[in-house]
Amino acid sequence: MFRLAPPPGLVRSTLLASAAIFVSPFGAEAQTERSNLPPVTVTAPEQKRATSARPPRSAARSARAVRQVRAPAPPTAGDQGQGGRGALAVLSAQQALTEINQTPGGVAIVPAAAYRNSTVANTIKDILDYVPGVFAQPKWGDDTRLSIRGSGLSRNFHLRGVQLYMDGIPINTADGYGDFQEIDPTAYKYVEVYKGANALQFGANSLGGAINFVMPTGRDPFPNGVSADIGAFGFKRLQANAGGANGPWDGFVTAATQASDGFRDHSFGSGTRVSGNVGYQFSPDAETRFYFNANEVRQRIPGTVAKQSALTNPEAAAPANVANDQQRNIDTVRLANKTTIRFDDTKVEFGAFGVDRHLMHPIFQWLDYSYKDYGGFAKVTDDRFIGGFRNRLVAGVNILNGSIDNQQFANLGGQKGALLSSSIDRSKNTSLYVEDSFYFLPNVAAIAGTQFLYATRNRQDRFLSDGDASGATKFNLWSPKAGLLWNIDPTWQAFANISRSAEVPSFGESANVPGVVVIPFTSIRPQTATTYEIGTRMKRPDYAWEISAYRANIRDELQCLYSAFGNCNVTNADRTVHQGIEAGAGAAIFRGIFNNGPAPDKLWLNLAYTFNDFRFDNDATFGNNLLPGAPRHYLRAELLYKNPTGFYFGPNVEWVPQAYFVDSANTLKTEAYALLGLKAGFDNGGPVSAYIEGRNLANKAYISSTSIINVATATSPLFEPGNGRAVFAGMKYRW
Repeated sequence: MFRLAPPPGLVRSTLLASAAIFVSPFGAEAQTERSNLPPVTVTAPEQKRATSARPPRSAARSARAVRQVRAPAPPTAGDQGQGGRGALAVLSAQQALTEINQTPGGVAIVPAAAYRNSTVANTIKDILDYVPGVFAQPKWGDDTRLSIRGSGLSRNFHLRGVQLYMDGIPINTADGYGDFQEIDPTAYKYVEVYKGANALQFGANSLGGAINFVMPTGRDPFPNGVSADIGAFGFKRLQANAGGANGPWDGFVTAATQASDGFRDHSFGSGTRVSGNVGYQFSPDAETRFYFNANEVRQRIPGTVAKQSALTNPEAAAPANVANDQQRNIDTVRLANKTTIRFDDTKVEFGAFGVDRHLMHPIFQWLDYSYKDYGGFAKVTDDRFIGGFRNRLVAGVNILNGSIDNQQFANLGGQKGALLSSSIDRSKNTSLYVEDSFYFLPNVAAIAGTQFLYATRNRQDRFLSDGDASGATKFNLWSPKAGLLWNIDPTWQAFANISRSAEVPSFGESANVPGVVVIPFTSIRPQTATTYEIGTRMKRPDYAWEISAYRANIRDELQCLYSAFGNCNVTNADRTVHQGIEAGAGAAIFRGIFNNGPAPDKLWLNLAYTFNDFRFDNDATFGNNLLPGAPRHYLRAELLYKNPTGFYFGPNVEWVPQAYFVDSANTLKTEAYALLGLKAGFDNGGPVSAYIEGRNLANKAYISSTSIINVATATSPLFEPGNGRAVFAGMKYRW
């Protein structure tokens, strides 16, 4: 019998892991019968011909034949969309799934159908809720604290340890920071998740890996649409998209504007986001595509509070945040081009991008930062038979450079006061990578690769009255990788890998604790890790599952080891360990309940479970303490009745059965919680869909997110209260 109060200790861990492995799927199955199974489960790559040599062919026919075999997945009529042919530079969701499944490690594809039409789709959590290993903690507005396999736990503000991309274009700044306020969940047709060093092709140099948000093109089906959403705490959003194709040209644009009063005091905000792309096909084998993205976000910050306040008066904001009118406001313009050329067995991709971002951020001081990021990329994918054996080679280069013109002023009730600091911070990052998959058996590949990263950080201090903080660092880092990928059958894979990752520190890592320690940013070492991973995944019509186990031995992890004035100072720990289990499953536990025809109704169970064991490794100060900031167990489950007419309804639960520490000294914890939700809607894959969703229906007071510190007290203001009871509803029309 499944219980919400399992026994403590090892028995609890065993029960949860067993439930995840044998009962559940991760990733919500799309809401209609025509939609795919859970998004983060996978299908094995298309097996190619066995070891026999290819027969002679004419040049014209061989090019066509090879493309049919080498393409990640043959496009369906629906994939081709407008103009009768798909975009070359942007894969369909099924093609992307087949492509990503050639990775011998933890990866996921989340199609928009899994969340877009059945939830409010307001934050990154709504997208990644059913991807095991990903822990998304909403804070306020669109802001979320995100960690993959324990990445960036030390970051109390902005994203760290996971690299974000939009159509392969970096969202993070050149020195590593990222913000989710520039993410519009309504704009994408699918989202790719690469955990850890499995993100080698993006030049990702961090423990967490990379997330890539992919927009539709004018050649996708249903390129036009409008939607409206309303809900609790004054939330309202209007969204529209338009697109189409005319001969070699196609284009797509989407825009959304939203506003919310927020659950907590001083948490109201608004945002307007526009994204689009225009493509031109010179031939079926050559295409260039231009991308643009613009954002205007205005958001008040309610701030962290003490634990008692978070649980007894969750709507209250931190008094200092109200007095100083603390905000995070962002204006962004992003432009890029990507050109794709396909030869017989080889595909070449190259492009360039530029980003102009302005951060207006009154907090303890009034931060006025202007970012200029730019770069380029080139990638070659060669998939052919050599001596009768299939061989797939991927190689490329990524360049991401940028500067931050930062000025910090006194914050006088939300207005700029006197200038307190000023500098120009410049970052350069060049990564080269190569990965080869050699199929020594028709269904088993040995995979080896490496990445080299050259990075520099240079600060020019322009405010010298308090001393000269100028300095520069450079890094040369190798990250090798080796693995095996076994396609047991067309629906079932097993994999294993050993990989190294390296994370270059940003300008924010340093320590200045008077009388205790002073560590400038130039003394911070890169974080390196060796990760061992093994797993398997399967996707079949009525059930699907994936399970991965990993261990990362980390040196110099960027962790909060010192604090001054209540703020965390991130420096290098000595040795730490991150290990865990990521498991999910999906199953039609009942079929033909009321309709037993060729398309029966189903009762579908989704489940995603993450077990985290993150700890110091014989640290001089903290011994073998648990690392703060992440729950040991995290469970997300959903039970949906699905009718072939498109109607669906069912409950869901989010469960953190154990409180977790918020300080490295392991003296202060959060509280365990379970949140109950319910949703219902209609989506038959046609032009009209609608939903209504209830969240936290029991109105549970809980802690959604935390900041961390080295040593906490009972009154340390580290906690972000979660939202109370909420109901949202929306409707979408597309054509």
